[in-house]
Amino acid sequence: MKRFVSALFACLLCILPLAAHGAQVGTITGISGSASWRVKANIPYAPLAKGAAIAEGNWIKTGPNGWVELTLNDKSKFTLANNTEFEITSFLLTKNKREGTFNLAQGKLRASVVKFGGRQSGMTVKSGTAVAGIKGTEFLMLSQGQANVFFGNEGKVAVSGEAKGQQQPLVAGTMTQNTRGITPVEPLKVEAGSPVAAAKELFDKVTAAQPPAEWTDSGQIADIIARWNINYGHYLADSGKYEEALHVFQIALDLTKVPDVRADAHMERGAVYARFLANPELALAAYLLVLEEYPQLPQAETALFSTAQTLLEMGFNEQARQRFEQYLKHYPQGRHAGTSETLLKNLGK
Repeated sequence: MKRFVSALFACLLCILPLAAHGAQVGTITGISGSASWRVKANIPYAPLAKGAAIAEGNWIKTGPNGWVELTLNDKSKFTLANNTEFEITSFLLTKNKREGTFNLAQGKLRASVVKFGGRQSGMTVKSGTAVAGIKGTEFLMLSQGQANVFFGNEGKVAVSGEAKGQQQPLVAGTMTQNTRGITPVEPLKVEAGSPVAAAKELFDKVTAAQPPAEWTDSGQIADIIARWNINYGHYLADSGKYEEALHVFQIALDLTKVPDVRADAHMERGAVYARFLANPELALAAYLLVLEEYPQLPQAETALFSTAQTLLEMGFNEQARQRFEQYLKHYPQGRHAGTSETLLKNLGK
């Protein structure tokens, strides 16, 4: 008997956490792979099952192969891809009013919000550094670290870096992005055949009505966009949009851990500070980061020469001499060898 009571008690402990706090606001209508949930923040997650009732304050989390579809009481849907953590912060639905706030702590989601027939409606999806105001629309949102990427599928989304910050209108067929709470960049059309289109295709696949058979390529979305941002930021700088260029390069840094892309982003930021903004101190900081973090990459050669050149421009002649000599020692046949030798001779004079 004692064994039976103990087993029953243990079973109840497993079931009780699954009871939603407050009224039900939605239901898990699809699930695949590893997925879990909790009724509030700062408590352990428990296994999630299809049909589970979801309430305000609940969190949903997917694993490396996890996929979840949440249907709200108004028939709106959130589809969560793998490695995603999502909070239903609040949701109110009455005959004449709909309000909801949701938090994408990390990961990738598709938000499909049904129209509310002219009645009062305010739905918001947030991350730590971006806000998307939605009514009746569908869009994709990726949050990775401090960076965010948005793709419009239908309707219009008002995207900002802060709740009361400047908004960018995201419509179907366009994308925008931001990091660190900065106003998102001006939305761009997703051109067929571009790297951004390839990233969106992957995004559509992992948040479709059915989970993908393989998750191996889902992590490439952020890396593809980060790499594309190097060229896009370069274009912005050449167009005189220097602050936007710096923002885009920072987004690349916050989106990816790929060393080659990160080194390029640091070098491009340094070039903007040096060439366009007359800020040699910040340019030097960017070049030194490359030398410190990526000394074996090809970008280190230009970073070393640029360091020497920047020190010379700042009047630190002895430090510049040492860097030029270091460059010639490591890259005697390098692309900047001739210029380095000339500048060293001028320093001698």
